[in-house]
Amino acid sequence: MIRIGIAGGIGSGKSYVCQRLRQRGYEVYDCDSAAKRLIVTPEIRRQMTALIGPDSYTADGRLNKAVVSQYLLASADHQKAINDIVHPAVFRDYLASGMQWMESAIMYESGIYRLVDRVVVVTAPLEERIRRVMERDHISRRKVLDWIGRQLPQEEVARRADFVIVNDGQSDIEQQLNQIIEQCNRPF
Repeated sequence: MIRIGIAGGIGSGKSYVCQRLRQRGYEVYDCDSAAKRLIVTPEIRRQMTALIGPDSYTADGRLNKAVVSQYLLASADHQKAINDIVHPAVFRDYLASGMQWMESAIMYESGIYRLVDRVVVVTAPLEERIRRVMERDHISRRKVLDWIGRQLPQEEVARRADFVIVNDGQSDIEQQLNQIIEQCNRPF
C-alpha cells in the first residue's frame, strides 16, 4: 500500500476532495482533527505546560486557546517550539492509523510529506478561494488574504506535488480522482 497525502491552501477544496474519497470508501486521516485530539493527551499536555506554563490548559483539561495563541504569535521561535511538540505526535498517530490517505494543510511546512509516497495538491483560482473562505467562515476578504499570505504559495505546493487536482468549479473532480487512483495503484 502506498501512502498518499492531500494538500492545498485554505479555500482550495482539499476537504471537499477528501469527502469525495470517503464517499468512495477510502478512509482519510485528517491532520488538523488529529492535532486537536492529540493536544489534550497527557504527553502533549505535559510538554505544552512545560513550554508555555500552567495556564496553557483550563481546569477541565481543554487547551486555553487565548494563552497558547498569544505565545504562538509572539515569535517564530515560539511557533517552532509548539510545532516541535505537536507535529511529531501527529506523524506517529498517522503512521499508527494504517490509513492510506492523509489530508494536511501544511504538508510541506510540517514535513509530513516525508511519510507519504505521493502528494496530491488541490488548487483553485485565488478569487474562488477567497469567496469560499469568506462564505464558510464569515470573515473579511482582508483576513482571508492574510491567511493565504501565511501559507506556501499555491504554485509552489503544486510544483512539489506528484498530482494536481483543479477545483475551479468547472473541472471534473471525479475524473481527476479516477486518474490519480488509477496511477497510484500501478507499481512504482
